[in-house]
Amino acid sequence: MPTLTISQVSSVVGGKLYADETCPENHISSISIDSRTIFDPEASLFFALRSERNDGHRYISDLVHMGVRAFVVSDFMEEFRKHSKCCFVVVPDTLVALQKLAAWHRSQFNIPVVGITGSNGKTIVKEWLFELLQHKSVLRSPKSYNSQVGVPLSVWNLSQSHELAIFEAGISKPGEMQKLEEIIRPTVGILTNIGEAHQENFVSKREKLKEKLHLFQACKALIYCKDQSLVHTEISKGGIIAEGKTLAWSFVDETADLFFKKTVFETEAKIETTFEGRDYAVRVPFQDEASLENAGHCFAFVLTQHLAEPLVLNQFGNLQPVAMRLEIKEGSNNSLLINDYYNSDINSLQIALGFLNNHARPPYKGKTVILSDIQQSGISDEELYAEVARLLQLNKTSSLIGIGPRISSQAGLFDQSSSFYETTDQFLESVQPDQFRQECVLLKGARNFHFERISSVLQKKYHQTVLEIDLNAMIGNLNFFRSQIRPETKVMVMVKAFSYGSGMAEIARILQFHKVDYLAVAVADEGIELRQAGIELPIVVMNPEAHSFENMIEFRLEPNIYSEEIFDSFRKVLQQHAVVRYPIHLKLDTGMHRLGFDSAEKVEALVAKLTVQEEMVVRSIFSHLAGADESVHDHFTLSQIQQFQQLSAIITDKLPYKVIRHILNSAGIERFAEFQFEMVRLGIGLYGVSACGNKQVKSISRLKTSISQIRDVDAGQTVGYGRKGVVNHTAKIAVLPIGYADGYDRGLSNGVGKVFVNGHIAPVIGNICMDMCMIDVSGLQVSVGDEVELMGEHILVTDIANSIGTIPYEILTGISQRVKRVYLQE
Repeated sequence: MPTLTISQVSSVVGGKLYADETCPENHISSISIDSRTIFDPEASLFFALRSERNDGHRYISDLVHMGVRAFVVSDFMEEFRKHSKCCFVVVPDTLVALQKLAAWHRSQFNIPVVGITGSNGKTIVKEWLFELLQHKSVLRSPKSYNSQVGVPLSVWNLSQSHELAIFEAGISKPGEMQKLEEIIRPTVGILTNIGEAHQENFVSKREKLKEKLHLFQACKALIYCKDQSLVHTEISKGGIIAEGKTLAWSFVDETADLFFKKTVFETEAKIETTFEGRDYAVRVPFQDEASLENAGHCFAFVLTQHLAEPLVLNQFGNLQPVAMRLEIKEGSNNSLLINDYYNSDINSLQIALGFLNNHARPPYKGKTVILSDIQQSGISDEELYAEVARLLQLNKTSSLIGIGPRISSQAGLFDQSSSFYETTDQFLESVQPDQFRQECVLLKGARNFHFERISSVLQKKYHQTVLEIDLNAMIGNLNFFRSQIRPETKVMVMVKAFSYGSGMAEIARILQFHKVDYLAVAVADEGIELRQAGIELPIVVMNPEAHSFENMIEFRLEPNIYSEEIFDSFRKVLQQHAVVRYPIHLKLDTGMHRLGFDSAEKVEALVAKLTVQEEMVVRSIFSHLAGADESVHDHFTLSQIQQFQQLSAIITDKLPYKVIRHILNSAGIERFAEFQFEMVRLGIGLYGVSACGNKQVKSISRLKTSISQIRDVDAGQTVGYGRKGVVNHTAKIAVLPIGYADGYDRGLSNGVGKVFVNGHIAPVIGNICMDMCMIDVSGLQVSVGDEVELMGEHILVTDIANSIGTIPYEILTGISQRVKRVYLQE
């Protein structure tokens, strides 16, 4: 790993160093922009990145408490002076400083470096090259680290042990690629393709292509597919890299620099070519055009870089689809499984351990890592596994299970809580029914160890229907709504109703890490569940009930006081427990006509009581907008806001302390941001529904299942209960294991509901049953076990809601808890 002193870092990035005499000159070996990735605080350097959606400076006090002592900041705040033994490098722009440091680090190496860009396929080509060259010491970008931030973090991992590096570069607007080129400095380039992705900031595909080509300006070779006419035309103009250094391959043009003949079979494809007078052929386990194009890039690379030895060519047959994200699943015995079993290298292990730490909170009582042999390290096994042992110790893992002959041979480097097995089969034979109870378990393995078999044994058993929750999309939505408000405006997030069906505790943990200010639940039981899961944020109970007041006090839950009766009842319980200055929230009714104080007289009566008691302190005053999502109600919305200002002023004018005010919901944040007051409430927007149809707000949920059975039904027959599904022609019917007991609304019966299967839309036929439904797949190529999307990217929740005359809230919250939630995060 690279090591620098903080003084050297300051010199490289051109910063000004602030350090008191107690600050140790530690050697920096790790850089971070995210506290979840910090595994060795004393050797870590934190870059406080600032954007319109977030500010890393807010996390510095927490990081000092964790033990971090070195920081790069763009704003040296007065409060930083109180942190003894800390060093601060002050720069105008922390992102630029991060990029400078990575570019300097890249300049220390003279090895082949592959730069990959394109609209699609970057990550897949990178991962496949890594798999094909597993006999070498190769560094590649973790996951999809291809941005202005991800690229420098990836390049920092370069070390003297690496023979080759592979980095992907992604852009979203003009001017970005030049910065990435200066960091990556690729010697070989691969351009995958040019499509619609990230088109919104470019006037044309040609403009986006020209921007991407900046990555290759100093390359010794550029590989691309000639079959993409726009790409070939632009590159043929010259001026990007020196003439004669491009290699255009093709599936259709025999005059290309490299012509590939492809033959597609039932379950695989064969690619043949002649290069430098020799014949070559590979077989790949794919038939679709996108996968074959990605395989073509890889084949062209290994041929032109003279790496086409039999070991590599044979490995093409073992290529697998790339899993881009870690999966979080409920395990048996109240455990939690984190699946990252598609690769195993030291850099991705560090990332996965950080992810494990972030989720190993109560009620989980320990952290277990199941780890296979690590491939492509470039160092001796003793050095490698000594580093693994150090990482596990720094991350305070409870136990290690090592699988594979190499890690087993180094068992003496690990403590007594470790156990080792030569093979995955050997481990599975030893698994006990009660093992891993209340443990957080990380599965981290190379593909050839087939850790998916371990996951299948350890995960909680459900039926085939699952709801996938994209945590990256959720974080993106949170940051989008934050970008609509002032930095100082607080955010309360609604996590009631099982977080709108997404899973309450897991969502709350992510929100707590991302420093939202409040959480809100419907009833006290939901708040208690969050406290028992280790959530420390303030939690507001929107519908408090008198019988739950004592539990609310015990678990530090803050009630919504919406009537004089609730005020008096809660005050009485506080007096019985001798509690003073307990936080409460006051609800005003400005037109919803549901809960709340609805007149100046009632508010004044409340104030008269508030000012003569000491049991309660008002944290916030709020109201609900009745129609902020529809422009037809804008006049009414503005009248609600005006009434809220008037009624809340009666309270704030009489209280001797400041009180937070909030009235904007998700739709209000988008449409009436000028009335954000001191806080906003984020609900359905976090989960992917935008009142304005804003494409930056992404759906976070994907409901999917698989086909249980396929049958042919003759014309004139019927399908399902009540014989409502009349077959007018001989039809092919697929049965899905999901019904209204799972939350798939019965109103979607008889062609109202649609699903997405194998690239096609198929209608529901007949009445939806309690546990099953049927779809018409006539004319489609489908098989038992094929995946079916019922809600997600292709079947939008808003379209489902509209089709049955309801709202997305009802669809999301109606998904039964017997449907397994799987959490995905890059």
